[in-house]
Amino acid sequence: MNIKEIIRKKRDGGVLNEDEVRCLIRGYHREEIPDYQMAAFLMAAFLRGLSEEETSWLTKEMLTSGQRLDLSEMDSPVVGKHSTGGVGDKVSIVLAPLVASAGVVVPMIAGRGLGHTGGTIDKLESIPGFNASLDIITFRDILWEVGTAITAQGEEIAPVDRRLYSLRDATETVESRGLIVSSIMSKKLSEGLQGLVLDVKCGKGAFLKREDEARDMAETMVRIGNSFGVRTVAVITDMEEPLGKAVGNALEVRECINLLKGRGEPDLEEVVLFLGAWMLYIAEEVSESQELGAFRLAREGIDQERFYQKIARLKELLASGEAMKKFVEMVEAQGGRAEVVVSPGLLPIARNIHTIEATTEGYIQTVDAEKVGTATMLLGGGRMRMDDVIDHSVGVVLLKKSGQFVKQREPLAVIHYNDDERLKEAETLLKDSFRIGPESPPEKKMIRGVVV
Repeated sequence: MNIKEIIRKKRDGGVLNEDEVRCLIRGYHREEIPDYQMAAFLMAAFLRGLSEEETSWLTKEMLTSGQRLDLSEMDSPVVGKHSTGGVGDKVSIVLAPLVASAGVVVPMIAGRGLGHTGGTIDKLESIPGFNASLDIITFRDILWEVGTAITAQGEEIAPVDRRLYSLRDATETVESRGLIVSSIMSKKLSEGLQGLVLDVKCGKGAFLKREDEARDMAETMVRIGNSFGVRTVAVITDMEEPLGKAVGNALEVRECINLLKGRGEPDLEEVVLFLGAWMLYIAEEVSESQELGAFRLAREGIDQERFYQKIARLKELLASGEAMKKFVEMVEAQGGRAEVVVSPGLLPIARNIHTIEATTEGYIQTVDAEKVGTATMLLGGGRMRMDDVIDHSVGVVLLKKSGQFVKQREPLAVIHYNDDERLKEAETLLKDSFRIGPESPPEKKMIRGVVV
């Protein structure tokens, strides 16, 4: 097929067929199609959008461009999780060992931060010695031994996606819904999963600002996941404010350790438990379906009592220390110093701190997640480009969040920084992120919906 005709068709708003998508992706994978032509296609897809069929075919081709992890010999159900990204979103770091401690195998191929959103891999790499660049054999071995592992996308997994993401970053086409869905799903489907829970975030700190946009994308991903034989559920969660109180790589790892010790922030714990309960629910559903030959629970609807039993089970695992033990096993298996659990001072620490105070009295209406995330990036804790080097020690700790009453000059947040020149702009953004008013705001709803 003529690549120029494929580009022209998408440029003019046409819908590609499966053969055209196959030609495009396989040609690029074989390096028969140069970057400049693929960049033209990406811009056309960004401007014109991709249909659900195009997105599904794109997912399939990116998936088959690399290896697919074979975990069929595992005795336990294999269930994964993925987040569309946000500010202070450190859920995976707690969730993976927590759910694994319940007997579920949890493989995670995670990403690095870009822009105002953070990345799970960057956070874990703030742990001294932690290896988040596992080859596929080592990744599988740790899953066998520990039950969970978290790694960055390597050369073996969906290699076309890796190349396309770098090109999207360079051409400002990252924020394309169809390209995002195919990128996420090609990686997750490569993990050898039987079930998948998606955390689709919406609000100021998320890629998707509106709930209807988040639901639409969630429904697309759920249909694609199920069409590939992976039982998929999406949970829509709030990202108007940062999740938890810490924003910044090492600071967020500290917060995760606190949650595993039973001292978690309420909003973070709520999201962790809700997503984890869905992972356990699906794991049970998958186990039963192997005997029945179908997803019985999916046909009959959700058993609420059964679901909340899963939340109770996860709380028990946190309280007993089993989740913490599994976290230590994972860190040690990936070369990290598990002593950070008892000695958080081993994590990178910024040289300076600076406190932000309230300029007026009243109730905090909201804390703008995007501004807090951007402030952290400006301090050096995030990337403008994928090849930027980050500072794991810097970030922001929120002392107050929405609904709390503050007096004038009362501390709102603490900035952890190393570079005086970066402080001023970050301080201005952080001050602007707090909105204070005379009335108490409505209670924030962390779980906005579920797509099954």
